[in-house]
Amino acid sequence: MVKQTLLIQLLNLEKTTFFIYNKTMKIIINKQEFNVDIANTFIKRLFGLMGKRNIKNGLFFPKTRSIHTFFMREKIDIIMINNDNEIIYYQKNVPKNRIIIKRKAYHTIELPSNSLKNIIIGDKLTIS
Repeated sequence: MVKQTLLIQLLNLEKTTFFIYNKTMKIIINKQEFNVDIANTFIKRLFGLMGKRNIKNGLFFPKTRSIHTFFMREKIDIIMINNDNEIIYYQKNVPKNRIIIKRKAYHTIELPSNSLKNIIIGDKLTIS
């Protein structure tokens, strides 16, 4: 924790404000529930799901318009939403070594592979 705090101070990221204080939350899309951890620290945002196996929870990246899947061990599902929590982009089973950038996205969610069912562009997320 001390190294993490020191690294954030060194990079002058302590001024970045996220209004999400819980470490996990639940996202609901079309009656599908997903447990997601929140990437609200520099280290969590830097490493994301890289190197993880048997991914159970997703990962919510606040204020993120792009992700990469370098160094991933498993395929993942991606959802990108706008400021109104509407899905503007999704992709199932994204393999490793990909970069996805959507300028209109406001938040990005990484989920375990094959999590998304009956999802369409324009669906709204409920975050609890």
